Amino acid sequence: MRGFWISIIKPGRSIARWLLLASIVALVTLAATGQLDVIKNTLDSDEFAFVLGSYRVSLYTGLKVVVLFILIFWVAAGISDIAEKRITALSNVRASSRNLITKGVQIAIYLLAFLLLLDVMDIDLTALTVFGGALGIGLGFGLQKIASNFISGIILLLEKSVEEGDMLEMSDGTGGFVRRARARFTLFETFDGKEMMIPNEDFITHRVTNWTYSDTKARVEVSVGVSYGSDLEKAKEIMLEAASNHERSLDDPPPRCFLRRFGDSSVDFVLHFWVADVTQGRWEPQSDVMFEIWRQFKANGIQIPFPQRDVHIHQSDLDESPLETQ
Repeated sequence: MRGFWISIIKPGRSIARWLLLASIVALVTLAATGQLDVIKNTLDSDEFAFVLGSYRVSLYTGLKVVVLFILIFWVAAGISDIAEKRITALSNVRASSRNLITKGVQIAIYLLAFLLLLDVMDIDLTALTVFGGALGIGLGFGLQKIASNFISGIILLLEKSVEEGDMLEMSDGTGGFVRRARARFTLFETFDGKEMMIPNEDFITHRVTNWTYSDTKARVEVSVGVSYGSDLEKAKEIMLEAASNHERSLDDPPPRCFLRRFGDSSVDFVLHFWVADVTQGRWEPQSDVMFEIWRQFKANGIQIPFPQRDVHIHQSDLDESPLETQ
């Protein structure tokens, strides 16, 4: 039922044009033949009317309101569709900007249509002040979150900090891609395929990592421990070569390897290299480089040790605690 009323208020582009044309032809025909005045006098008679407070409401008045309502919103729908088509064709404007402009134009068109309808119906527009006060109270209490999410969505579109296709990491560690921006929420698809509807307010009030905000480059990190008896210079050379030879590794900035610490069981290195497009994933190049390091370490006799402890027992400790025998 809801879809039926929406289709009446905002029909499809081709349907709106044909319905508007048919309505105008029908009205012009009735007016030209004199039948419009006959219909008006009949439906506006006291037989089809009643008094509501200081207003006299007749069947003609009701039909007039319905017809004007439909016609005005059909015209608004047609203008809105034309504007949306023109804005969408602006290839030099970013998608988020096009969405923002489209929403603003549509809101303005339908607001003007509503005000025009009130004016045609001879409704005193000063009565809207009462409605505006009630709406303000509603926003302050029941619609506070909805209004906050709506305003946050507009801020995101204006700032262009979160756009469709961006790769994000939320404050709780959830990562994924922005698939669609809505007035109240943003559709977020995680790496494992789950679709989450995240309120727009969360992107404003929480810390969000945007991996693709200014570019799609990202750094991959590999931590490697080498035994103390191995050739450390050779180990570093192997790690740099493994990263440089990977097809997704960038030459600028080049891979870099650092000796980080002398651990309990190993000498710890960290290898950094960059990939051009983080949206294609970081785990695969990281895994490939680690496999190559493992193979080259085995070929060159470099060991990756496992944690171990040496226990030394002194004879003096045994002499101080002799076993008692009976």
